Amino acid sequence: MNILVTGGAGFIGGHITQRFLECGHDVTVLDNFEPYYNLGIKEHTVDHCRSLADEGEGGYELIKSDVRNTDLVAELAGEAEYIYHQAAQAGVRTSVAQPRKVTEINVGGTLNVLEAARASDTERVVVASSSSVYGKPVYFPYDEDHPTTPVSPYGASKLATEQYARVYSEVYGLPTVSLRYFTVYGPRMRPNMAISNFVSRCLHDEPPVIYGDGSQTRDFTYVDDILWANEQLLETDDADGEIMNIGSTDNIDIKTLAEVVRDQLAPELELEYGERNDADAEHTHADISKANELLGYEPTTTIREGVSQFIDWYRANEEWYDPLVRNS
Repeated sequence: MNILVTGGAGFIGGHITQRFLECGHDVTVLDNFEPYYNLGIKEHTVDHCRSLADEGEGGYELIKSDVRNTDLVAELAGEAEYIYHQAAQAGVRTSVAQPRKVTEINVGGTLNVLEAARASDTERVVVASSSSVYGKPVYFPYDEDHPTTPVSPYGASKLATEQYARVYSEVYGLPTVSLRYFTVYGPRMRPNMAISNFVSRCLHDEPPVIYGDGSQTRDFTYVDDILWANEQLLETDDADGEIMNIGSTDNIDIKTLAEVVRDQLAPELELEYGERNDADAEHTHADISKANELLGYEPTTTIREGVSQFIDWYRANEEWYDPLVRNS
C-alpha cells in the first residue's frame, strides 16, 4: 500500500512509519521538523526508517515541509491510499503561549489534509486526537459521550480537528477515524515527558521532580498498543466516521509513577516537588470499550511492564538520547 504519514518523523508518527515499513508498505513522510523539542530524536527516527527501506522493508520518502502547504498536501494525498495524519503543534503549555500558531497548524493543517483527501481516491484518513479534548472531568472513566470542555488551546484545536474529520465523513462520504490518544510513551518519546525525565534523573543519582503534589492521574499508553490500533484501520471500515479512545490497561498517579521508576533505578533517592502548571489536566482515564467493540482493541502492556521496557531501551540508547532529555 501507499501510505502518507504526516508528522512521520515525530514520536508516534515515526513508530507508525516504522511499523508500516516493516510490513512492506511504501510510506511517504511529511514533516516540517518543528523544533518543539531537540531534533536529534527525529533524525534518529529518519535514519532508522531509511535503514529499513534500504533493507527492502518497504519504500520510504521523506519530504521536509508543512501541512499548511496546501498544494503539496494535495499532491501527496493524490498519491496515497491511506493517510495517517499525526502532524500537529504539540504541547499544552506551548499552546497557552502561542494559541494562534497551534490553531493554524492543528486546525488549518487538518483541513488541508481533509480537503486533499476528499479530492483524491484516499481510502481512509486516520486523525490523531488527544485526551486533552475532555478537559474538566464530569465522571470517570471518560467515554466518548463525556462532555468535551478542553482547558487549553491545544485541547480545543484537537477537538476541532476530530470534529472536522467527522463532518467530512458525514457530509462528503470521506472515510475518517479519529483516535483520542491517552499519554503515549515508549522508545524515542519526547524528552520533556515525565517518564523520560524521571529515568534520566535517577540514572544521574538525582531525585525525580514531580510538578504538583503527585496526585494527578494518567492513562499511560505504551506506543505498541497505539500501533496495534492504527494497524487495524488498514483492514477494517467498521470504525469509519467514528471518534474513539485509545488508552491503556491501567491508571496511575504521578507520584506512584515516579516511585516505580525510582525503585527500579535508584531506590535510595527521595522524591522532590515543584510547582504544577495550571494548563495540565488533573486526571485522565479512558473507557476503551468502543475501540474494543469496533477494532477488538485490548491493550497488553501495563505501566510497570512498559516502564521496564522503556528503561531497557533508554540504557541501550543513553549515549544519544540522554543528552536530549537533560537539555529539554
